[in-house]
Amino acid sequence: MTQPSDGSASDDRVRALLLTQAEDKAVTARLRDDLTLADLPQGEVLVGVEASSLNYKDGLAVLGKPGVVRKYPMVPGIDLAGSVLESSDARFKPGDAVLLTGWGVGEGHWGGYASHARVKADWLTHRPAGMDAKKAMALGTAGLTAMLCVLALEAHGLTPGQGEVAVTGASGGVGSVAVALLAQAGYTVVASTGRTEEEAYLRQLGASEIIPRSLLSDMKRPLEKERFAAGIDSAGGSTLAGLLASTRRAGAVAACGLAQSAELQTTVLPFILRGVALLGVDSVMCPPELRERAWERLNREVPQALYTEGVREVPLAEVQAQAEKILAGQVRGRTVVIP
Repeated sequence: MTQPSDGSASDDRVRALLLTQAEDKAVTARLRDDLTLADLPQGEVLVGVEASSLNYKDGLAVLGKPGVVRKYPMVPGIDLAGSVLESSDARFKPGDAVLLTGWGVGEGHWGGYASHARVKADWLTHRPAGMDAKKAMALGTAGLTAMLCVLALEAHGLTPGQGEVAVTGASGGVGSVAVALLAQAGYTVVASTGRTEEEAYLRQLGASEIIPRSLLSDMKRPLEKERFAAGIDSAGGSTLAGLLASTRRAGAVAACGLAQSAELQTTVLPFILRGVALLGVDSVMCPPELRERAWERLNREVPQALYTEGVREVPLAEVQAQAEKILAGQVRGRTVVIP
């Protein structure tokens, strides 16, 4: 049972953004303060949520777009960070600082856009020492995904001296963290974005060059001039096709998103004539051991500029408005949601 802040005997109240679906499939999002702990789904651990975040997938869910939420009613929010209030699992005890990303939370199990969340212990990660909830959610799924992409490229053999690394969707959540991480590690980063007005921001994060998204997405030949040693792509579609076509021999591209399109119209030529590798990165069902490794590195390697220049905080009441902006490509960096 949580202890209320107003000194009353007990308080089971839960404040949450709740999605409901009508018979005609129309989805409504409403801020509720009349829910209780008894309304929460089952799980071994009750978390007092201190922060969540807004990802592209969250924007789709909040605005009722198909393909994300699997059942209603649903509390969206695929990320959350906070402190353990109750636990029946020995791995977690009251007061532990934890975070959660992925695992279908906010899609099939109530998520982070609430004051409380009851979740499975297997889904939780202990927050690294010194990482508070807001900083964890300034990274969230986007940060974890970016680091998993870096780890995948490193496992393929990428090192800073091999040449330029392209990052597509560079002003977005995954892209901005990827730019910062790569630059911090000594890579020469070429940032591809549809919002070239963000050049100053991307250079602050460490990008050496900014190129318009069209430079990659307008490429039509199966093989272009070899340029990039590697790439991190969150766009998909013709942008990914162009990146593959312009990746150098034995290079690799880590693909993690579909902001432009889920389709990929390309040929096998980059793979069989240049030995380019396409590395798929999934952060949703990423195993716990790899998550812990990624979060420890994020805690050590994310530069302070990412937190000071590319993060905004919004209350639950503003999530819908921010969801519209993120789907329209109008959000720079990361958005932290405060329940």
